Amino acid sequence: MVELEELVLTPDERARGVRVDSVLFGMDWTGEEHPGQLAAFVAGRVRAFGAEPTDVDTTVVYQAAEADPTLRRGDFPIRQLDHLAGVLAHLGCTLAVWDSGTDTYEILVALTGGDELTGLTYQGLPVRAWGSAAEETLVSLDCPNCAELLVWQLPATQTLADERCDCGAALFDATGRPLPHVTLHD
Repeated sequence: MVELEELVLTPDERARGVRVDSVLFGMDWTGEEHPGQLAAFVAGRVRAFGAEPTDVDTTVVYQAAEADPTLRRGDFPIRQLDHLAGVLAHLGCTLAVWDSGTDTYEILVALTGGDELTGLTYQGLPVRAWGSAAEETLVSLDCPNCAELLVWQLPATQTLADERCDCGAALFDATGRPLPHVTLHD
């Protein structure tokens, strides 16, 4: 089995004892602190692997976002990550996300040569290719009856079919969809 360090660190970095934390880019779910930070990080990692990072830029994403009246808060970072994942695939790299359980995107660039990322973890939490299905889903809501905050962390294959609040309020239908009076947190 391939170790995460073998994919995200160069041989020189591994020899020097560089930690995965130092090649991890954290971005809040609402986006970068300064435009271009994510692209600069990705380009730097591609250079570290010895390739020239042509097209590792998110200018096209910024331009498209400016012309999109439907763009909501939190949509832009997803578009950036989708774009960069496609660019990296042509360079033999994979954009990866560490599912740390927060609302921050913890981004890594892995030198994969086109191979799939599977079974990788960091500090006991999964690392997966951006765009691949998460192993777990986080669902949270405020009960419309008693206002209690309810949170579930579910395996991706599990639903909340017929789930109720402790107060008795029905929250989900038999298929696991929220009932009309229930609003999930984003």
